Amino acid sequence: MLRKISALLICLLFTAATYAQTDSSHLRISLITCGVGDEIWETFGHTGVRVIDSTHGTDIVYNYGTFNGYDKDFEIKFMRGRLLYFVSTDNFNDFMQEYVMAHRKVEEQVLLMTSAQKQSIDDFLKENVQPENMYYKYDFYFDNCATRIRDIFPNTLDKGFKFGQTLPTGVRISYRNITDQYLYKKHWERLGIDILLGSTVDKPMSNEGAMFLPDYLRDGVAGATVNGKRVSSDPVTILPGNDAGSAGVNQPFILMCIIAIITIAGLYFPQLKTLGNVMSSLLLLATGLLGILILFMWFGTDHKACQDNFNLLWALPTNIILAFRSRGRSKYALVAIFLLLVSLVLHVLKIQELPLLQLGPLLLAMLFIYGTIYRRTKPKTA
Repeated sequence: MLRKISALLICLLFTAATYAQTDSSHLRISLITCGVGDEIWETFGHTGVRVIDSTHGTDIVYNYGTFNGYDKDFEIKFMRGRLLYFVSTDNFNDFMQEYVMAHRKVEEQVLLMTSAQKQSIDDFLKENVQPENMYYKYDFYFDNCATRIRDIFPNTLDKGFKFGQTLPTGVRISYRNITDQYLYKKHWERLGIDILLGSTVDKPMSNEGAMFLPDYLRDGVAGATVNGKRVSSDPVTILPGNDAGSAGVNQPFILMCIIAIITIAGLYFPQLKTLGNVMSSLLLLATGLLGILILFMWFGTDHKACQDNFNLLWALPTNIILAFRSRGRSKYALVAIFLLLVSLVLHVLKIQELPLLQLGPLLLAMLFIYGTIYRRTKPKTA
């Protein structure tokens, strides 16, 4: 009997010791994934890291998406991609209040790690929040609130860490594709963003690259492992949100169709020649100004996603000059037609995709404008 009791005690002690080696921590760390909201800056959701320290009685969220809206020259820094973001901490209840008021969904997945692994993440976060480490230059696709948290795992865990699969196998999805999906209700914003983004965002995303979005980071962590063992629990909804809603009316498409119809009718029917001339000048001026903006976003800012923008092939900055000059217009028109067709070829080859649904009518109108200019100004033969 004594032997049995002794064996039982040894077994219990061994079990307790084993548990202590795996998780004797006073820390509970979880990934917080916040759903999309109605405002443009809420469109892609948000990510935070929640740390509950039972020893000190704290419950805080580390937030890498903080910026100072009252900073000097805020608008200029934001426009030029030079605005500094920083990691901040919030009490969990205070953090949640914003999402309660906005009726946005919040999910939590608890990290299933050893005491040493959780302590490593906690130390990393505490080091990051120090004044000398907290600031970073924000980049929406490559360095944002989600990518900063994504990179915590490979930086703090051993080489056996591996993210779960987030993208469908064998399917090509670009940064532009996924951005358009999240902007499905914001038609004007989607069109403007698509025009200003360059060919960089048309490259296929990698599994880790997709985790610039909080939803994909959630899925990547949910399927992640360290040496074959799961890293986190399944996501649990701790705050339900509103339904996403329908896409609504595509106003840019309707407006572009109206503009194209008026322009083409003005150029085709002689009795509407004045209307055609006015619309031609307006569209040349508008596309010229747009081309200048594209150039500025490419060369005058630090936004990586705005570089190598081949929308310049149809939004020619020199159209501003063409709108007000009469000499040399026939050769210019031929070149403009060629460049516009090249932009369509690049779209077909997926080098840089165009929002053709909205831009298609406008590009057709521009072809009519260039064709009319060439027809009216080409050199006459004897």
